[in-house]
Amino acid sequence: MTRQITAATLAAAFVLCACAQNPAMVAGSALREAGPSEVMACTYLTDIQMTPGVYGPLLQQGLARARNKVKADAMQAGANTVVFDQAAPGAQVYLVHAKAYRC
Repeated sequence: MTRQITAATLAAAFVLCACAQNPAMVAGSALREAGPSEVMACTYLTDIQMTPGVYGPLLQQGLARARNKVKADAMQAGANTVVFDQAAPGAQVYLVHAKAYRC
């Protein structure tokens, strides 16, 4: 017997995934966010970017998860400071990008 996956089942699974604990949130919390002028004496390590996994009404949650994942990746690269790109006020953000530094 084959089962059909309904839209309601997919929507419920999506909501559960979106609400699940973000493991990168804990890992990236020791990282300091700084502005470009604050890292002049630091050692540049790498650029890291991530596209949010969700859009529409869940975009803000997707952006938060992407920022946390970027922070976790920066820590794995040996960074203790990140500088995120700043979007223009009111602009939609669909890519999270940061430069990782060791200060």
